[in-house]
Amino acid sequence: MRILRIGTRGSMLAKWQAESVRKQLFAATGMEAEIVIIKTSGDKMQQAPLTQIGGKGIFIKELEEALLEESIDLAVHSVKDVPTDVPSRLVFPAVCRRDDVRDCLVGTTLANLRQGARVGTSSLRRQAQLIHLRPDLDLRDLRGNVDTRLRKVESGEYDAVMVAKAGLDRLGLSQRISEVLSPEVCMPAVGQGAITIECRLKDMEAADLLALLDDRETRTAIVAERALLSALQGGCQVPMGAWARVERNELLLDACVCSVDGSQYVKQRATAPPDQAAQLGERMARVLIEAGAQSILEEVSRQRG
Repeated sequence: MRILRIGTRGSMLAKWQAESVRKQLFAATGMEAEIVIIKTSGDKMQQAPLTQIGGKGIFIKELEEALLEESIDLAVHSVKDVPTDVPSRLVFPAVCRRDDVRDCLVGTTLANLRQGARVGTSSLRRQAQLIHLRPDLDLRDLRGNVDTRLRKVESGEYDAVMVAKAGLDRLGLSQRISEVLSPEVCMPAVGQGAITIECRLKDMEAADLLALLDDRETRTAIVAERALLSALQGGCQVPMGAWARVERNELLLDACVCSVDGSQYVKQRATAPPDQAAQLGERMARVLIEAGAQSILEEVSRQRG
């Protein structure tokens, strides 16, 4: 009997996600799987800010290469790490049911952060939205795994760090959260809280098995968010947030684009039937641009160029 090889990054969170997929796969199909750890470019360059090393695909490139070389059969990713351009020989048969989409603060609450408080995050999106709310804060780039980031608060090096709530929940660290930030306060990243599984297009057996783990509602939301990201040509280092969800049989999409210094902020909402997810994402891109997002995106591009 075939034993599937699941490729994953080596962080605690990535291994948790791969193990979760392994258990779901066994429960749904009885198929055994083993986990293979692969070090990605993003893991090797822990010290450099993502804006400097170019965020696009740095956490999945080596996993996709291993898939194409057939040294693994599946790769487990956080959706927010996956670029909108997908290699033609690879496919995503499963988007697992989404966990909490929200960001959170560890250390103290937003209201209790003193003037000039030092806050760490690796995300330009989080930095931009936080400085829009609190221009007085000292926002610092912070890389590393969850443990590393939490230690920076414990040691007093940072007053607070901002991370995805889903990651802390998965690692059993929810008690460390000081405040959960609603999407109205900080719009999540495209795909935040969702896990996807990739395999070779030609591996029909693996694709059929993985399809059993696919959550239709989550996939619908992800399609809308990623269509927006693609239309705005944004990698993971564009200060943009999006949150799609199905409510009362209608697909809602909230999205924002924020300048790096937080001074400009454009936010919009659009709706569509769930079977028009991609069209909704593309329409939202046009709505944002008409509302003033184009100049913000051009400025970010100039700063990075």
